[in-house]
Formats: sequence, C-alpha cells, structure tokens
Amino acid sequence: MPIWQVGGLQRVVDSVTVFARESPLVAALVVVGILVFLVGVRLAIDRLRRSPAERFQRLLASTDEVAVLMHPNPDPDAMSSALAVDRLATQAGSSPTLYYPGQIRHQENRAFQTVLDLDFDRIEKAGQLQESEVVLVDHNEARGFPGAESIDPIAVIDHHPGGGEGSELSDVRTGYGACATIFAEYFETLDWELADGDATADDNQIDQQVATGLLYGIQSDTKQLTKGCSSAEFSAAEYLYDGIDEDLLDRIANPQVDAEVLDVKARAITDRQIKNAFAISDVGAVSNVDAIPQAADELLRLEGVTAVVVMGRKEDTLHLSGRSRDDRVHMGNVLQTVVDDIPMGSAGGHARMGGGQLSIDHMNGIGPGSGVAMTDFKGHLFDAMAGDI
Repeated sequence: MPIWQVGGLQRVVDSVTVFARESPLVAALVVVGILVFLVGVRLAIDRLRRSPAERFQRLLASTDEVAVLMHPNPDPDAMSSALAVDRLATQAGSSPTLYYPGQIRHQENRAFQTVLDLDFDRIEKAGQLQESEVVLVDHNEARGFPGAESIDPIAVIDHHPGGGEGSELSDVRTGYGACATIFAEYFETLDWELADGDATADDNQIDQQVATGLLYGIQSDTKQLTKGCSSAEFSAAEYLYDGIDEDLLDRIANPQVDAEVLDVKARAITDRQIKNAFAISDVGAVSNVDAIPQAADELLRLEGVTAVVVMGRKEDTLHLSGRSRDDRVHMGNVLQTVVDDIPMGSAGGHARMGGGQLSIDHMNGIGPGSGVAMTDFKGHLFDAMAGDI
C-alpha cells in the first residue's frame, strides 16, 4: 500500500479517536445509528430474498384474524383463491373469514360453492367486515358496496390489471390466466404436499377440497386451459392434479342449467344483428343477468363472427356484455367508448371481454344528458367495433 494511503488512514483513525474522547456520547450515538442502519439494510435484503409465498405466510402469521374479500358476484377463480388463503391462514395460526359482496348466481358458481360445501359471508357495506386486516383476492381494489373505497388491504393477490396495492404485500401478475395459479405456486414454493384421498389434511398438506377448487378455478378462467393461459397455468395444473377429487370436479363442471339461461341464449342467436364480422343482440328483459354474458359466449361461437355485444334489461338498468376474438377489437375499450357520454353509465374490461351498465332513464334523456335512441346506440357499438369512433 502506498505510504500516502497509510498516512491518510492513520490521520482518519487519529481524528476519530480524538472525537470519541472529546464527545463520547455523540460518538456512541453515531455508532448506534450505524448499527441500526446496517441491521435495517440486512433485514431489507432478507425480505427481498423471500418469495411472495414466504412473505404472505409470515404476514398471515402476524395476524390474529383476517378478512378475505372476494370481488362482487365471485366466480370459481375468486372462490378457490379465498379457499387457499383460508387454508394458509389457518395453518399460520390466524382466524380467517371469507367475504363477498353481490350475489352468487351463475349456475357454475352456485355449483362450485355447493359441491365444495363452502361457507362464505355476504356483505352489503364495509362496516360488516369484522376484521381490521383485509386480504383482497382476484381483484386489487375493493368495489361493489358502500364504503369499499375506505378499505386498505394488507395484501392484494390478483392477476387483473389495476392500481390497487396492499400495504404489506402486492402480488399482481397480469400475465397469468388465473389467480388460483398464484396460490398453487404458493403451496408448491412452501413445499406443501397433496393429501392422500379423503384423509384429513395434516400440517402443510393440501386437501382434496382445496386442490379441486384451485384446479377448477384455473380451468374456468382459462376456458379449460385454451384461452389466456401462461405456462404457469399448465405447471400449476400438473402440480394439483394428483390431489383432486374427479367426482367433485365433474359435478362442478356439469351443473344443471337454468331454463332462462337457455332461453336468453336462444333469443341472442335468433334476434342478432350482424354487420361485417360483428354481432349485436338485444335479449330484452331478464331476471338473471348472468344469462347475458353466457349468451355473449354462445353468440361468439357463430361462424364468421369475431366480436359480439349482448344487452338485456333488469329493472331500470341495461346490462352489456361483450366478447371479442378479433385482435382489432379491444372489447373493454369499445364498451367504455360508447358508454362514456351517457350519464350514470359505466363500462370496461379486457381485450377479449368486457361489460357495462347503463341507466335506462338516462338513456331516455331523463337527467343531465339528452339521451340516446336504442337504434343509435347499436350503431355506435358497431362503429366502435369497426374502429370508426
């Protein structure tokens, strides 16, 4: 080492020594501060090295009780994700309660809840959440009930785009086809094993109810692993498969269909209007609004049709459901564009599917707007799908 460097180092040591002798208290505080900083850095590094699964497990272990909140009218992906949190929280020593706003109406969703014997609590306002710690699954911003905007979740686990975050953990994977895939990865990362047959799951084991639920959650959100998949869905399905109950899976996948659903599908096909490769159908009054998106799925199967919008009325609201398999038609943007100028209207969604709701009174011109005739509204939908507006 050069002499000048040795001398420089010695001068620094001498200066520190003099400072410590003259101001021992200040020097001690400086040393403590440095130690605290180094410990903080070490903890931060350790935290970053932990997987999301490990961080989530630790977070659940730090709570005495936790509310697991699904989105309104939850589907199998949301319900199976909530079921996974229930298993993880219970194992971590926390007491979970599973909540949802809205209703469980679609026959597939009802079958999922009934066959797996799931116990959920329905809420109508934020004050009904008894727990102070909240985890959101399959959505990243609470919605669908008064006071939803006041909820500050400790964790958000989702696969949809959006700006919502958890105060302690945010794991939002928009490239994934299902939220259930994320939870399957959590179990695998934590080295959980699949329980054998009907045996009660031991510590760090996934019972058949959870495994079957997660697999069906993945299948339902990806149309049987044919749409919107990533490689993660196939890996998760492979991991879960040996732990499922095939009979339960079959009963969920093949529920009886409500007669109105079949009737609405028939009206959508019979009364369709087609322009170029796009179809619009008004199915009129419905009592089960879940029949509308099912009719949209059916209408999209018609040969030569690449994008569809089905609309139906329930009470004072016009419900819209759109589907697209045309790369030129972003269905969420189409519906949002057409609805934007109508007061009290809301719409949006993904490229392949979207939905919306409109006040029929405001469409008729009651309120701040001038209204819009149904013929003109349908024309705007066709123009939006064609990219003309």
